[in-house]
Amino acid sequence: MEDKVLHAIQDEYPDDFAWCYGCGRLNEAGHHFRTGWQGDQTVTIYSPKPEHHALPGFVYGGLIASFIDCHGTGSASLTLHRKNGHEPGDGAEPPRFVTASLHVNFLKPTPNGVPLKAIGTVHEIHPKKFKVETEVYANDILCATGEVVAVVMPSTFLKKE
Repeated sequence: MEDKVLHAIQDEYPDDFAWCYGCGRLNEAGHHFRTGWQGDQTVTIYSPKPEHHALPGFVYGGLIASFIDCHGTGSASLTLHRKNGHEPGDGAEPPRFVTASLHVNFLKPTPNGVPLKAIGTVHEIHPKKFKVETEVYANDILCATGEVVAVVMPSTFLKKE
């Protein structure tokens, strides 16, 4: 299994939008999920910490849901960024997405202590709306699947102080 994503879309988010508990690079208490390309699919790799357990030896389902959620919005951002002619690292600001819906299927208990790998397939369902189907693996074991419908973040989300 690859152990890291080299060019993550989250690294390109402007500072105002880099605070998500799941994928925000500026949130010191967050998970720092990082999503990039692996061929035509997207990938996020994360090693849960001991405090992320539900029962001894197994990952808490809420972490899995958060992992799928941020993987989905990051994947949608990667896809639209590429459609607009850009890749992470080229200096162009990527579009930011929010979750319209999240569905998670827990297939097997997810062991703690091993890296998790989310692999996503993205489908455009509208110019500003994408569906991301995700599979989550612990080693080579498929532990969860999920679907995120992500929409381009509305301008009304911009908080002015």
